[in-house]
Amino acid sequence: MLPVLLLLALPVVLFALITWQVVADGPLVGLDERLSRVLVQPDRCSELLADLGNVQVAVPVLAIAGVYAAWRARGAGMERWWLPGVAAAVLMALVPALVVPLKELTDRPGTPVVPPGTGYYPSGHTATAVVAYGCAALLLLPRLHGPYVRRALVLCCLAVNLGVGYGLVRRGYHWPLDVVASWCLGALLIGGFVTFVGRGSRRTSGPQPE
Repeated sequence: MLPVLLLLALPVVLFALITWQVVADGPLVGLDERLSRVLVQPDRCSELLADLGNVQVAVPVLAIAGVYAAWRARGAGMERWWLPGVAAAVLMALVPALVVPLKELTDRPGTPVVPPGTGYYPSGHTATAVVAYGCAALLLLPRLHGPYVRRALVLCCLAVNLGVGYGLVRRGYHWPLDVVASWCLGALLIGGFVTFVGRGSRRTSGPQPE
């Protein structure tokens, strides 16, 4: 338990630092805006990558993974076969519950590319992608055979999330710090998911997943 807490300490500290800088309009914000001016170059590819963070795309992927994992776990005779899928669904529902108040609290304006307005910090698309694709990968990992297949799934999940972040920044939908902060928030949520599901599995006395 202690190693997990230590591992999650970094995203907690980084998220707190970024949020403080955004609220206080600190020097990191100026650096962030200069970096955005260098990176922003809207194109079709960046828009498609950003769209992978849409709820309409990411949530169905998680739902399919959850149903498949539950079906396989129930077929294997596991107790609480429903627990990981339900936990992932609850975690997905927590994303807007956390992100929306943070947007209202920070009230950060968008980049020059987007229409005038506020509420861009943190990035909801990024947080949605991290939780949806991250939980989907974690649900599927126990069902896969061979280390190379599992490694490929993890790398694919990381690549998709990096692609979403890149697309959002490149398209100008978000400042870079908006994306980094949501990666930190997503890491905390995924860490909570792993801890909760792991405890539930240890309490289960039925057959282990194949």
